[in-house]
Amino acid sequence: MNPYQPARGRDLIVLRDGHPVPPDLRGAVVAIGNFDGLHRGHQALIATAIELAHGQRRPAAILTFDPHPRAFFAPEAAHFRLTPEPVKLKILAEMGLDAAFIRRFDATLAATSAHHFVFQLIGRELGASGLVIGGDFHFGRKREGTPAVLVELARQIGITVTTVGAVEVDGMVVSSSRIREAFEAGDVALGNTLLGYRWFVQGEVRHGDKRGRTLGFPTANLQLDPGCHLAHGIYAVRVSVGGQVKEGVASFGRRPTFDNGAPLLETYLFDFSGDLYGTVIDVEFVGRIRSELRFDGADALVAQMHRDEQDARAILAARHEGGLRSFLE
Repeated sequence: MNPYQPARGRDLIVLRDGHPVPPDLRGAVVAIGNFDGLHRGHQALIATAIELAHGQRRPAAILTFDPHPRAFFAPEAAHFRLTPEPVKLKILAEMGLDAAFIRRFDATLAATSAHHFVFQLIGRELGASGLVIGGDFHFGRKREGTPAVLVELARQIGITVTTVGAVEVDGMVVSSSRIREAFEAGDVALGNTLLGYRWFVQGEVRHGDKRGRTLGFPTANLQLDPGCHLAHGIYAVRVSVGGQVKEGVASFGRRPTFDNGAPLLETYLFDFSGDLYGTVIDVEFVGRIRSELRFDGADALVAQMHRDEQDARAILAARHEGGLRSFLE
């Protein structure tokens, strides 16, 4: 008898290279992919894996890779990761999965044959009973493994494969690439719609030059990954601080009025006072207000910041969930 007993509220177990798979997680139904963004298409794969697993009274898991293969093959190019690992794990923990198998994508894995990938990794290491993939899934050296190849190899060791088709929203196929393009253009509404939740970033509040405080707008500053290509500008945001959700307005950019330095996310929290230095916070993007601009001095900037605050409050007050989930609460 399979020892797995599904339980609500069970913590997500994260197993990396070299971690043995415990007996109660062997026989899992495993969704495979990079899952950058965990968008509506990824959610469909995961929901299918969970449904199949629970129907068979088996655990549900994902197999994903870090770093993203694109970052491995082109390390010189800054890759815009929608969900760096800490954010990805935070979202996965809310999806009802039992485990996340994370394998390092390196030269060894890149050179692994399709046969070895299925027989060794999927069969022997993970002990999977079923797999769930997208229709464009490829694996193994030089992407030799197609969905058809996976079905045949998996059949040889008694593993079933379920393929989930692409998800469309308003006639648009949901993909991580399309979502990146939306955020690079500052189209938060489209990006969030394709994700199915409001996109957020996570980071530790760092010390800045304290300029916001002298202007009457003290900010919590986050240094985002250099590969983050979110359009520079001003955004209405919600922020998770110590278990509470606050509203605010954030600037992401290079501060052209002052130093034109490295990109920084500076968030002003409404009706909040306190020391957040060293605190890890989540910043959720609700709407874009405007592009980043250069002003002729501090007075002009402060006047615009007051207008930005009012615009942000209006956007936040009028926000419609539209089926979008928030992972802050």
